[in-house]
This record gives sequence, C-alpha cells and structure tokens, in this order.
Amino acid sequence: MITPRGRLTAQAPLAPLVWFKAGGPAQWLFEPADADDLSAFLASLAPDVPVMALGLGSNLIVRDGGVPGVVVRLGKALAQADVIDGTTLRCGGGASGILVSSTARDAGIGGLEFLRSIPGTVGGFVRMNGGAYGREVKDVLVDCDVVLRSGERATLSLPDLHYSYRHSALPEDAVVIAATFRGHCETPAAIQAEMDRIAAAREAAQPLRTKTGGSTFKNPPGHKAWELVDRAGCRGLTLGGAQVSDKHTNFLINVDNATSAEIEALGELVRTRVRAASGVDLEWEIRRVGHSAGQGEA
Repeated sequence: MITPRGRLTAQAPLAPLVWFKAGGPAQWLFEPADADDLSAFLASLAPDVPVMALGLGSNLIVRDGGVPGVVVRLGKALAQADVIDGTTLRCGGGASGILVSSTARDAGIGGLEFLRSIPGTVGGFVRMNGGAYGREVKDVLVDCDVVLRSGERATLSLPDLHYSYRHSALPEDAVVIAATFRGHCETPAAIQAEMDRIAAAREAAQPLRTKTGGSTFKNPPGHKAWELVDRAGCRGLTLGGAQVSDKHTNFLINVDNATSAEIEALGELVRTRVRAASGVDLEWEIRRVGHSAGQGEA
C-alpha cells in the first residue's frame, strides 16, 4: 500500500456518514485527492483487499461489526457538475443529485429534475440505476468513467451497464468517478416548477427528517412495495430501536438508537410477514454491507 496524497484513516467510524446513523467502522476510509490518487492507491493494494465506494450513505446499512478493507469516499475534487453544451452535463462521481439538478436548471437543461429527489451522489445513481417520479438514470446517462479495482480506468457506455430496475452490470468494487448526462432544452422556470413539484410530493409522502435509508425494498413486478408492507400489517412495526415508518411503509427509521442489526432484522421480519400475507418475496433495495457484530470486526 502506497502513501496516498488524500486522507487515509484507520478504523474510521461510518455511522456519522450514513443516514441511519448506525453501524461499525471502516477498516480503512480513503478520501482521494483526485482520480489519479485513487487509481494509484487501488493499484498498490493487495488484490484480496476489498474495496467499496460510499456516497452520501442514504441507501446503506453498515453492519455493526464494520466494513473490512477500504471504503472510498469521494470529496470535493470529484464532486463538480459542469455544463458541456446546451443539453449535456459532465459530473463527478461525488456530486449530489441536488447539485446536478440545480446546475442543469441554471443551464436550461431539462429532464434531470428527478435527481433532485434522490438523496445520493452520481456514483450511486449510476451503480443502481437510480430513479424516481417516472425516470431512471438509464434515461439520461451517456457514459461514465470508473476506476477498476486494479487501478485501471475505463469509460463505460450506457449499453455496457446492462441496466435493469435498480441494477447495473458495474463491477462491485469499481468506483464511478464521473458521468455524462444528457437532457433536453427547457426554460429554467419550467425546470424549477418541476423540481418544486417533486420536492412537495416527497415532503408529503416520505419521512424526510428521520434517520432512515430511503426506500427499503424494490417494487416487485405488478406491485408497490409499500402497499404490500401495509397490507401485511407492518405500518409502525418496531423491533428494538427500529421502526417501519407510519408515514411511508417502505421506509425503515432509527427512532431510538437502533443498532444496524435491529434495522436489518426488522426488514427481514417485514419480508417474512409480506411473504405470509401475499406470497410475494420482497427484495432489498437498501445495500447491507460489512460484518455483523462479533463476526470478524473490521
């Protein structure tokens, strides 16, 4: 392992960096100075050291035993959003959805408003084909740049990612460092109106000011996850310090210093009850990473 130019921290607490505010530490947390720093650092690691990218931590349960290997968190150097032309933006992997959509609005580029509603970064959007309010990343992505686990860089086009619902073919340990998005010409006023509509809809329907992870389960074909959870009698269900939101039943929330084990166990309890009530297997949308407490802590 070389000495990087960025910040490398051993046994770094991850709970403050994720929305659930729970979970164990990263064995190593790396915040690269730039893309070259990231490439060189990953190339210097032993091949068996696991690598995971972390954005805003909004769609993530970090288990209580922590995350082995290296967690990469992109900083300001990789969080820009630049206008390329009248319909195209080039954005760093660490750029937030709010920055991307606001930059697009100011440039009169429509079609990216939905990113305003997803609490994450470009890297996460690209990896999971993030979507909301009728649009997905596959509808606006041109290509993305990644740093592979080997330290090599690659540019992947939209077809390379083989997108499906909340899934891509991106290698698990690759880090998205940039993406190109293409929208259409629109007036800033119309774009802002759409962003306001989306913000109001989120405010009315979602528990925004809670310690949560966003949508917990994927919508099964022909169903809405929240309706299945509600019909199974899980609205307000608690386990330890974790609860199924009363406001939106596809959200789990940390209401009383829940451990990650309690949050994950509540999710599994919900899955069991939905399966019993409707015969449908809910699939997790939230990523669950790391070790359980006492099982190979980082």
